[in-house]
Amino acid sequence: MAFQSTNPTTGKKGKTHNAHDSAEVERRLARAHSAYVSWRAVPIQERATLMKKLARLFEDGAPPLAEIAAEEMGKPIIDGIAEAKKCAWALDYYAENAETFLAPEIIPTDFKKSFVRFDPIGPVLAVMPWNFPYWQVIRFAAPALMAGNVGLLKHASNVQGAAFAMEDLFLEAGFPEGVFQNLAISAALVEGIIRDERVRGVALTGSERAGAAVAAIAGNEIKTSVLELGGSDPFIVLADADIPKAASAATTARLQNAGQSCIAAKRFIIEAPAVDEFVALMKERFEAMRVGDPLSIETEIGPMVSEQGMEDLLEQVRISVQKGATVVTGGGKHARSGYFCEPTILANVTPDMPVYFEETFGPVAAVIFAKDADDAVRIANDTRFGLGASLWTADLRRAEEIAAAIDAGFVAINGIVKSDPRLPFGGTKKSGYGRELSRYGMLEFVNVKTVTISE
Repeated sequence: MAFQSTNPTTGKKGKTHNAHDSAEVERRLARAHSAYVSWRAVPIQERATLMKKLARLFEDGAPPLAEIAAEEMGKPIIDGIAEAKKCAWALDYYAENAETFLAPEIIPTDFKKSFVRFDPIGPVLAVMPWNFPYWQVIRFAAPALMAGNVGLLKHASNVQGAAFAMEDLFLEAGFPEGVFQNLAISAALVEGIIRDERVRGVALTGSERAGAAVAAIAGNEIKTSVLELGGSDPFIVLADADIPKAASAATTARLQNAGQSCIAAKRFIIEAPAVDEFVALMKERFEAMRVGDPLSIETEIGPMVSEQGMEDLLEQVRISVQKGATVVTGGGKHARSGYFCEPTILANVTPDMPVYFEETFGPVAAVIFAKDADDAVRIANDTRFGLGASLWTADLRRAEEIAAAIDAGFVAINGIVKSDPRLPFGGTKKSGYGRELSRYGMLEFVNVKTVTISE
């Protein structure tokens, strides 16, 4: 069996990577188990030194890493370079803060001494998607490995070049063999890996269906799981907001990664008095975005990852328009060859339309009118998802009150939702559970161990 990527810019077949057979998978699991025994005993300062070396490799190697992403999943080269450098930031962050995060916590009690330790649990499997082929992996691996665990990566089949490139970088940085390994396997084999007694936890970023399946298996095996799933993030603009600034941010929030992001803003909920100005400015900005070859430094929007993804998105648009949505701009396949969609804005969106109640994974913005702030919050929460949300208003006191009423794991006030290694990241409702990043993310895959000492 082999994995072959398709270049979404041209539709032509890309590089082929051989899948690991059962014997190689077993070797890698055994290697992970053996590596964990020794890695957990490595002083945290030594782990940090290796993390720092890895950070420099990501930083210095950003352009070639970005080229791999451009060819495998269509990410514009400037975005791929930024992604690799963001990985370096996260690696540095955990190298510099893990010792503090994991320091034993003294608890005053009537014992002579009582404290809490944060110890590693063992090999952890990461099931990761293609849309941020480096960042999704590093935001799992950096805290997990600094805590003393070892990582096993099951990456998306179309970004195996990125997966093997990362495995090579870990080895080049000096990490012991087995501390971070790629498993080039099909989705059908994931269940067996989770059920293997040597694997002690699983993190997944992906679809609801994949998350439900992984959670069920992990629950059956009584193993820790963290899920970051889909999103239909609201972008609320109240009438007193800075409308030009909001419209500019909305363009970035919707069109980053060609709209193929769980945390991209998808439903633009605009208070009635601001609708006309906001939509006009957003249209202007959407139409100014440069669509093109992701290997060009001028390109701002690349292709969608696959022909199927493109067709699915266009079908959501078609049905929504059929049900009464108004096409402000775009609405179809881009004139370029390859898997390109026009940056699209749909107005007059109502709850019976796919772009209202489904996740739209592509460059399509759904504009929904709200009567007032309370109505905007109601619409924002009228979804099964709860990943992120943006809120734009001049009244910051009121903004904090509204943020408390929004069902989401992240609320950005007068800004866009973006992951940051210093802040916990994750969702609620069908967007998953658990947290990545910050100290909270590091503590997801540790044994919180109580120790008491009596007289």
